[in-house]
Amino acid sequence: MKKSVLLGTLTVAGMAAAGASAATLEDVQARGSLNCGVTTGVPGFAEPDADGVWQGFDVAVCRAVAAAVLGDSDAVTFVPTTGKTRFTALASGEIDMLARNTTWTFSRDTDLKFDFVGVNYYDGQGFMVPTDLGVSSATELDGATVCIQTGTTTELNLADYFRVNGMSYEPVPIETGAEAVQQFLAGACDVYTTDRSALAAQRAGFESPDSYMLLPEVVSKEPLGPLVRHGDSEWADIVRWTLNALISAEELGITAGNVEEMAAAAGDNPEINRILGTEGELGSMIGLEADWAKNAIAAVGNYGEIFDQNIGDSTAIGLARGLNAQYTDGGLIYSPPFR
Repeated sequence: MKKSVLLGTLTVAGMAAAGASAATLEDVQARGSLNCGVTTGVPGFAEPDADGVWQGFDVAVCRAVAAAVLGDSDAVTFVPTTGKTRFTALASGEIDMLARNTTWTFSRDTDLKFDFVGVNYYDGQGFMVPTDLGVSSATELDGATVCIQTGTTTELNLADYFRVNGMSYEPVPIETGAEAVQQFLAGACDVYTTDRSALAAQRAGFESPDSYMLLPEVVSKEPLGPLVRHGDSEWADIVRWTLNALISAEELGITAGNVEEMAAAAGDNPEINRILGTEGELGSMIGLEADWAKNAIAAVGNYGEIFDQNIGDSTAIGLARGLNAQYTDGGLIYSPPFR
């Protein structure tokens, strides 16, 4: 897809978003459930289990918001979206928030008329190839066929990278990650490119993961995070500070296992007390009960727990924290203060 076509699509979606209702909190409370847009399926990030229950790193953000707003992390309707449908679903009001591998960019934040409320995963675009292709660098991919999801920053980054390096390629356009994997494994393309986290997640599910490799190049910045429509600052604050509560909880040692005890004890750390609602009036400032953040943490755990349980070193996905470590450990994960 040419950049002009994509930006035209963004403008139409942005116009729809500008006219959307600014009463999302009231809509969610009246409905009794949160409509949360997720991917169509990326292992570890968002996919239904054998019983049809959605699980994953991004899914946990949806459940945390539902727990904060409704007191019930199961009060979520998960709406699978593709690279093409995700923005229309949010702009039209079909979903209340989008929590999937979506990159925060200038045009999406301005022309598209959405608010990114934070970053829950710092990523970058990479390339996966069969090991028997015989290449060790993306600079050796001149003339390759490349499976690429349409309507994504990945598509534009790919064109930029090959242009800068004086190479040509033949795109094999696909709609979803599942389709990309099928096409790649079937030999319809030499290369599959998307965010490196998604490549690692999908490779972990291959019958023979060692037959495929991620090339070393990281060709873009992909700050991924949840987003909401422009024009509803109260709702944006709720989603933003729910994410921040999960991040701060890890820094402060609040876990799913100890949050109830820490709230009951009301200890000497005033920031912990403010987060858990035993001191101050933070909940009322965003139209929620005092225990909104406590409910979110109790439901899904803190940021570190969510990472470790879904995509961390001990899982099949096996992702190291890297840039997604707390700032105290050399990463970029950081929350503004709760005061």
